[in-house]
Amino acid sequence: MPFDTRAATAVTRMGLGLAALGRPAYITLGRDADLPAGRSVEAMRTRTHEVLDAAHAAGVRYVDAARSYGRAEEFLAEWLRERPGAADVVVGSKWGYTYTGDWRMDAPAQEVKDHSAATFTRQLAETRQLLGDRLDLYQIHSLTPDSPVLTDRPLQERLAALVAEGVSVGVSTSGPRQADAVRAALDISVAGVPLFTSVQATYNLLEPSVGPALAEARAAGRTVIVKEALANGRLAHETDRPLLTRLAAQAECSPAALALAAVLHEEWAGLVLSGAVTTDQLADNLSATHVRLDGEAREQLATLAEPAEAYWRDRGSLPWS
Repeated sequence: MPFDTRAATAVTRMGLGLAALGRPAYITLGRDADLPAGRSVEAMRTRTHEVLDAAHAAGVRYVDAARSYGRAEEFLAEWLRERPGAADVVVGSKWGYTYTGDWRMDAPAQEVKDHSAATFTRQLAETRQLLGDRLDLYQIHSLTPDSPVLTDRPLQERLAALVAEGVSVGVSTSGPRQADAVRAALDISVAGVPLFTSVQATYNLLEPSVGPALAEARAAGRTVIVKEALANGRLAHETDRPLLTRLAAQAECSPAALALAAVLHEEWAGLVLSGAVTTDQLADNLSATHVRLDGEAREQLATLAEPAEAYWRDRGSLPWS
């Protein structure tokens, strides 16, 4: 089915991302305390289903996976099959990274990027084998300005053919030049029709540089999906930001909820993803929808922004844990 923004936000503008649930290792801070001991496949499957159950009960209607998220698509597909009541869930996934972690914490590389047509063909078949007709949105994973997708016309036409089959296509961006990648994607049309329905990007209080480009995407009719709104846990677990702590206390919420609320206050933000790995985290993340920020608080929070190059350098140094 095509991606339906109204269905995905029917109850809440928050979605659930499975990056930290579908594999044992990821770059989110605090995982040692948050995840089951051993992180076996069965333990992570059970945890994923628990969080999905809680998310659906709380009104979350968009779930975001990827081929490189370990077994995330598999866990999600099983959950969808076992819960007929989840027929209203809108499903997005991504291609372009291959999971190479082999369910090991110490793998030499957890994922490998490749935006070639061959990878698209292989991964689309793998995604469809698991998700079948439940795939609503297929996104290019971590698009950057140098991605071959931006110039590979035959691949663009194959993506357009997928749209003709009823699956929307979008982009997910990363890196310090996200704005350039977003604008390049917005310019791509096939047969006079814009190719990409949605744009997903990293945006948070520490890294807001892509904001103007996301506003342009929304003005152009694209759905904007925000990922990493808590900066891979830095805005939830690091304690060296007294301003965030003070404003959260004033708003009677957690620092994480305040950081998410700041993103939700952006008019162009259509969906904001929670990366929760526990039901308590999820409940706290969803509470952000009730946090109200005045202009003064938002101006103060804007002072937390870091230079994009520094932010992405620090993100690249986070350990897989």
